[in-house]
Amino acid sequence: MNDTAVTTTPRTETPARQEPALLPPVDVIEDATGITLYADLPGVPKDRLQLRVDGDTLAIEGEIVLPVPQDMSSSHAEVQLSRFRRSFTLSKELDADKVGAEFAQGVLRVRIPKAEHAQPRRIDVQVS
Repeated sequence: MNDTAVTTTPRTETPARQEPALLPPVDVIEDATGITLYADLPGVPKDRLQLRVDGDTLAIEGEIVLPVPQDMSSSHAEVQLSRFRRSFTLSKELDADKVGAEFAQGVLRVRIPKAEHAQPRRIDVQVS
C-alpha cells in the first residue's frame, strides 16, 4: 500500500465526541484506481452508522444495539463500550467527492477512487 493514500492512525477527536469508543479493525487495500477500506462493525445497525468526509478526514462511527430484556442484567461483559469510532487522513491523491459505501453483515466497505491526476495513464510516443 502507498503510505500517502491513507493514514490509519487515530486522529484527535472533536470535543463534542469525547466518550470512549472501540477502534474497529479496518483492512485497507490499494489498487491502481483507488483504495478500499473494510471495517468490521458487528452489532451496528445501518441506522446507527455514520460515514463522514470533512476536508481530508474520513470518519466512521457506529453504535452497537444489543437488546437486553428489561428484567435481565449482564453478569459479565467483555465488551463494555457501545460505540465504534475510527478516523483516517486522506491524501490529495484521493477523490473525496466520489466516496462510495456498502454495508452488509456487519462489514462496511468504503471505496475511494484516486483523483484523475493521480490515475495511471498511458502516454503515446510519437515517432518522427
